[in-house]
Amino acid sequence: MFGSGRFTTDSAAEGLVAYLSTSPSPFHAVESTVRLLEEAGFVRLDEVDVWPTAPGRYVTTRGGSLVAWSSEQVGEGAFTKASAEAVPGFRIVGAHTDSPNLRIKPRPDHERAGWQMLGVEPYGGLLLNSWLDRDLGLSGRVSVRQADGSVGTRLFQCDEPLLRVSQLAIHLDRSTNDGLTLNKQAHMEPHWALSQVPTFAEWLADQVGVEALDVLAWDAMTHDTQAPARTGLHHEFVAGARMDNLATSFAATTALRDAVENPADEPVIPLIVLFDHEEIGSMSERGAFSAYLPTVLERIVLALGGSRDALHRSLARTVIASGDMAHATHPNYADRHEPAHHIAMNGGPVLKVNTNLRYATDAVGAAHFAAACRQAGVPMQEFVVRSDLPCGSTVGPMTAALSGATTVDFGAPTLSMHSIRELVGAADQAMYAAALAAFLAPRGA
Repeated sequence: MFGSGRFTTDSAAEGLVAYLSTSPSPFHAVESTVRLLEEAGFVRLDEVDVWPTAPGRYVTTRGGSLVAWSSEQVGEGAFTKASAEAVPGFRIVGAHTDSPNLRIKPRPDHERAGWQMLGVEPYGGLLLNSWLDRDLGLSGRVSVRQADGSVGTRLFQCDEPLLRVSQLAIHLDRSTNDGLTLNKQAHMEPHWALSQVPTFAEWLADQVGVEALDVLAWDAMTHDTQAPARTGLHHEFVAGARMDNLATSFAATTALRDAVENPADEPVIPLIVLFDHEEIGSMSERGAFSAYLPTVLERIVLALGGSRDALHRSLARTVIASGDMAHATHPNYADRHEPAHHIAMNGGPVLKVNTNLRYATDAVGAAHFAAACRQAGVPMQEFVVRSDLPCGSTVGPMTAALSGATTVDFGAPTLSMHSIRELVGAADQAMYAAALAAFLAPRGA
């Protein structure tokens, strides 16, 4: 048990399994998160509405992105104090909802060698071979024409094994085991029938209860239909799709729920932001490179009576923890890891450091995260990539640049990152949530 017993291995691992099952797309992940927050008393706000001026627990969404916060701890008038007095800062945990997958093209229907196929485009840096010979479902959102002529959006999730990308038999390519080469255009298209089938638009219309002519556009994607599960001899692991980065999204949500019930010693505003589009560079209206988070932060301060000057004073006191998964040391490829920084599965949260700022961590941010792990009573590991290998990145550097706030990057140990089915430690999930709860609600020694 971690965080004074509020986080247990079983509850965290089983909660993650349930969350993954209801979150096959970024849009579903947002709705799964909203449901968990509403259970804890959070109220959903629409961006087009005037936001409440009273402190409270709130969540707002934009497609596959979400921001949730509680201003209860700071109270009324927190941002109207004289300049000599300190305004509250934000404690922010950032993550992302999107994962690499195969997404359906606008005109996907075609036939090849008697097979009914769907055209797909790979999204993000997926491990292509892991998508071969898997039973795939479909999920996402559909834009439809409604009865009054307006455009509406509906989610759909079909967990039936509809699609499959079949691998070529070894008899037809004896060199396969010497190095598999896959062409994204030629080799990754799934088949879903032999006989004549409805068009994809017709199938989609049936899924959301409209006529085919009323289907205007879609953000549709494939997902593995194999359910996430506890694995290992002692059930010490959790295997499943989209760990990167729904494991962080779930831990952040769990941590925020805990932080509002066990608030900090001093006035702070705990907040989580879950961005879409991290896997493809975050350059969108709801990605980390957008004005989404800065706009929400400004609206929070203004709704509580503050000015833009109060906002900037608050940002000077803000600390952001950017969460993404971290590479556990692979037992079959230990030489691919920095020798002095091996990362153990079920060894605790991972501080991520890169001197070229592919991660945003500096000494100040690192100290805040280390203090949170100490407060939660969990160990902390430190990751750096080998100096002769390129380093991936996160939402951390761009969030730091857009906000000007101290930022630290962290993660949880993972194997098979960007595979269709990834692996994390069961105990790590409880430690992850406990550390983030402590970060959102810091206390003195």
